[in-house]
Amino acid sequence: MAEVQYRIVEHDGGWAYKLGDVFSEPFPSHDEALEAAKRAAAEQEVPGETEGIEYQDARGQWHSEVASGSDRPETEVDDKA
Repeated sequence: MAEVQYRIVEHDGGWAYKLGDVFSEPFPSHDEALEAAKRAAAEQEVPGETEGIEYQDARGQWHSEVASGSDRPETEVDDKA
């Protein structure tokens, strides 16, 4: 199972949560960014429907797969700024 970690960081004159190299919108306080990150992390763990998906790879080849709705990552929020 994949693990996903959200980090709380100073960003754009405020605070944001960050996942990989991507920042959320800025929040006025650390606590607001932390609460938003906790909500995002919780939503990411919610199971969905098992569905067929199609995608094109970098070489232009199309692929079809079944994406399991129960295959959700474990999430964590690191609030050490």
